[in-house]
Amino acid sequence: MFLSLIVFARPIKFALLFTFGNILAVGSTAFLIGSGQQLRMMFDPVRIYATAIYIGCVIVALVCALWIHSKILTIIAIICEICALIWYSLSYIPFARGMVSNLTIRLFDTEI
Repeated sequence: MFLSLIVFARPIKFALLFTFGNILAVGSTAFLIGSGQQLRMMFDPVRIYATAIYIGCVIVALVCALWIHSKILTIIAIICEICALIWYSLSYIPFARGMVSNLTIRLFDTEI
């Protein structure tokens, strides 16, 4: 994922490298704990929505980069993918999503 920053000026190449880096990162945890355990954890009732949004954002980023070839849509999709990755990652830390949600309520008067 960090090597994708080399081509940051080209949003489509950046989106491809960053998205495949995300897929490899999730795959690496599957390698460590086993693919069955990884899938059970991903589709656990606590994080099913975070997983669905993350996978959806990955697919949208790839579609915008590979088929639509729109730089603006690709950048928007990558921003959504980063936010979804953060929210998905927070689902593995106890009480983290609640704390972030409370923080956004206090700062922006909006709930996530």
